[in-house]
Amino acid sequence: MKEKLVDLFEYTYHFNKEMIRYISEHISKVDEKTISLINHTLNAQQIWNSRILGEKAFEVWQINPFESLDEINHQNFLKSIDIIQEQDLDSRVEYQNSRGTKFENSIFDMLFHAVNHSTYHRGQINSLLKQNGIDPILTDYIFYKR
Repeated sequence: MKEKLVDLFEYTYHFNKEMIRYISEHISKVDEKTISLINHTLNAQQIWNSRILGEKAFEVWQINPFESLDEINHQNFLKSIDIIQEQDLDSRVEYQNSRGTKFENSIFDMLFHAVNHSTYHRGQINSLLKQNGIDPILTDYIFYKR
């Protein structure tokens, strides 16, 4: 199971990186919602990692300097991989969501959610790119594996 999670985070890292690059190449035609969503995508992974590790988390919708997005993506990837390798994925973690409501989930479920969340928002970003006259990029998992 750990190997498959590592694979999913490698996929997530790869296509987050590609999306950041692609947005950068078309920045003059990209709208604020696209910038907000790529930031949110990266922020969310950082937040889930931080919940697991008990560290300070980003704000859900904070806007980071665009030039820092690659590094945030890279740090997210390294922390997620470290969690997978060092933690018991079945152990449960208590945390609060952004509204202060308390929850408890397994580390596996939290990490799987982070991957799924990133995939969902990359799809939204592709829709926004298309609406702005920019060809979307293929980010499906199967294309990554080919």
